[in-house]
Formats: sequence, C-alpha cells, structure tokens
Amino acid sequence: MADQPAKSRFRIFVTRPIVDGPFSQLNNCDLEVWNGDAPPTYEQLSEKVRGVDGLICTITDNIDDKLMNAAGPQLKVISNYGVGFNHIDVAAATKHGIKVGNTPDALTEATADIAAGLILMCARRLMESSLSIPKGEWKTWEPLGFLGHDLAGKTLGIVGMGRIGYALARRFARGWDMKVVYTSRSDKPDANRDLGAKRVSLDELLAVSDVVSVHTNLSAETKYLFDKSAFAKMKPSSIFINTARGSVHNQKDLYEALKNNVIASAGLDVTDPEPIPLDDPLLTLSNCVILPHIGSATFETRTRMTQIVVDNLKAGLAGQTLPCAVN
Repeated sequence: MADQPAKSRFRIFVTRPIVDGPFSQLNNCDLEVWNGDAPPTYEQLSEKVRGVDGLICTITDNIDDKLMNAAGPQLKVISNYGVGFNHIDVAAATKHGIKVGNTPDALTEATADIAAGLILMCARRLMESSLSIPKGEWKTWEPLGFLGHDLAGKTLGIVGMGRIGYALARRFARGWDMKVVYTSRSDKPDANRDLGAKRVSLDELLAVSDVVSVHTNLSAETKYLFDKSAFAKMKPSSIFINTARGSVHNQKDLYEALKNNVIASAGLDVTDPEPIPLDDPLLTLSNCVILPHIGSATFETRTRMTQIVVDNLKAGLAGQTLPCAVN
C-alpha cells in the first residue's frame, strides 16, 4: 500500500480567545476560535472538536476520554494554554495516541509577582485601607489606623517548592530578608544553598511560618489540604496565600478560620469554584483579598504562553516530540 500523502491543512479549535500574535506561524492551519462570553459547555465543545486535528484548550475545559472519542481518530495533539493539566485525562490521550503539551515555564515570574502582591496586600491591609477612602472613612492620620505586620525578618513557608515557589521565595529571601521553609517531595539544593531555605514537614511549616504560600499541584493528596485542622496549626497572625488551585483549600473552613481569627488574613488568586459565587461568605470579609485568577495575566507572559502552545501544536501535527510534553 502506498504511503498516504502528508496533509496540507489542519483544522484547529481554540476554546477561548487568547493573545494570538504567534498564531501567524500556523499558516497551514484553519483556526476556529470560540468567542462566547463564557467557555463552551461540554456539549458545545464535543460538537466543535469533531474532525479537528488539533485542540488548544484552557483550564476551564474538561477534556476526557468521551470527548476524545467525539473528536475522532484524526486528533493528534492537545495543546494546553496553562501549566496545570488536571482537567485533561492524560492517560486517555495516551491511549488514543494524542500528544498533550502545556506551558510550564512561561508564567513563573508573573505568578510569583501576584503571590508577592497578595502577601503585601494582606500584610499591610492595602485593599481594606484603600476601599475606606471612597466610603469617606479617612478623616485624618490615625495612629492606630489599619495596623498590619512587617515582613522583614519573618518566616515564609512555601508549600510546593517548584518553579513558582522558588521564584516567590527568591523575592522575599533577598528583598525582605525573610527566612524560608518549604515542603516538597524532594530536597531542593538550589533553594537550600542560594536562599538559605530549609525543607520541613507540613506541620512544622504551619507552626513556624508567618506567611504560608501554596504552589503545589492539585492531586488526590493535595485536594483540601488546607482545612480546619491545617488552619488551626497556623499562627493567629499568619497570612494564607493560594495562587495554585482553589481546591487545595477548603473554602468553608477558610472562611471560618478568617472570621474567628484563627489566622489573620488570606490572599487568593484561585477559588473553589471559579468564578467565586457572589453569595460566598468569603466576599464579606475585610481580611480576605480575592483576585479573578490573574496570575499569568501580563501581555509578555500570555504571549510567551501562546508561543509555547503554537510550538507544541506544530510539533504534534508533524508527529514530533512536543517541546513541553505532558505524555
């Protein structure tokens, strides 16, 4: 049987509008971009992927075995616009012969900046004090007004010393002279040597840290890792930061911990669910800062992410190893 000629054009579906400059490199592809105000529903996505050669998706999309079957046998590559890929059934993709890629390095510094910003907002009560101004509550300089906490010389606990955790630790070890402790599956010699960091148990980290910042992946082990019991082990003056995944913390338990002064404050760039419901009690608390998952939201970072997505896509369509392969 003669070899089949190489396909000259490919159909690609993109589940959300993204920074698209690098798309100009896909001159042999026909792209359809979903332009709805919300992500496509599972049913809509199942229809849109039928017959496509490549799929560019985001963390809001559920890419499971059933959806891959709906796409058909010509689907060669799933290029994820983001680092986390727990929304993709990677085992099913491997079974189908579909390559999966993500964007692991592009958003490290931007996300670390957001975590740093949340720490500062919580420690110095920046949002709370700023919002008091349009309410007419700023009458004069107040000796006891909006007292927060110094960060210099305090202890920063990093839960998950990966790229982003290290980038955040670097900022505060060098910029604020904070002590760094961390949890990780393995010892991190670079962090130990360059930042004076120390690997400890989670219980010890919770007990000694003035700031606890979450940078771990979401898994069966880490889902609701921060619950009533974990918050009870933290200092009453401590700050809880989560820029990883909302399901790493139990939202009800976090609310109770903040309301009852078990911990001092929290800064979140992720919630469970997303977006956070407008009737969620966390939104009533002045000591909880919540951002709409903007960790990677800079022009430079999102453009780098698209470039990696395009590179992964092109490699997958050509039957080559993806530059940032998941499977």
